[in-house]
Amino acid sequence: MPQIVVTGAFGQIGSELTSALREQYGPANVVATGRRVPKAASSTGPAEVLDVTDAASVQDTFRRLEPDIVYHLAARLSAVAEQDPESAWNVNVEGLRNVLRAAHDVAAERMFWPSSIAAFGPDTPRTAVPQDTIMRPTTIYGIAKVAGELLCNYYLARYGLDVRGVRYPGVISSGSPPGGGTTDYAVEIFYAALQQGKYTAFVREDCVLPMIYMPDCINAATKLMQAPRERLLHHNSFNVTAMSFSAGELAREIQRH
Repeated sequence: MPQIVVTGAFGQIGSELTSALREQYGPANVVATGRRVPKAASSTGPAEVLDVTDAASVQDTFRRLEPDIVYHLAARLSAVAEQDPESAWNVNVEGLRNVLRAAHDVAAERMFWPSSIAAFGPDTPRTAVPQDTIMRPTTIYGIAKVAGELLCNYYLARYGLDVRGVRYPGVISSGSPPGGGTTDYAVEIFYAALQQGKYTAFVREDCVLPMIYMPDCINAATKLMQAPRERLLHHNSFNVTAMSFSAGELAREIQRH
């Protein structure tokens, strides 16, 4: 069995991805890492504290664990990133570079890093977005994602590190709370409807955004990582989505039930 390390393993996607990987590869073979480790985390498998902005710590951890596969999910999400752009850049770009360097140094077989629809911008086509398209984002989160895609491509071309990724839309889940993204309203609205009977979204009623359900999100990552390298025309980042709807449409559907 391969040895797998997941960074950002206690976030919205990371927590459910870690569970899925442990079901497939066994709990002992998947090490969950994050800046803070929840008390209950160690009961389901190995868990460690790891700050991806600390290059020396990342290097030491990877040398000790010698991962074959890395899933790098540690990040500051879009809404949170805008509140502290410098910290967001440090985590989302410098942290990625630290993990790429460490993965290369231990000769990891593969690495997964998610990009986002935030990498697009106002000049990007609004429908049927091509794989290769204009990318001029206007947020620090989106700018960091574009930089990250280029950095991953560099490590693939320069060092042969097999880095793969997808551009995620908004992710809808029930197992873990969202962590500060623009599309968080699509999760928060369900909890608010049940607990308070009302919710005020921070996006316009007619704002349409692409979304994906968590099981499909996890499936996209794991299936891509299982694909034979020679079959890939791209390594990062593949466009993935499942549905699109407005905040108003979602609210009306909830009211119906």
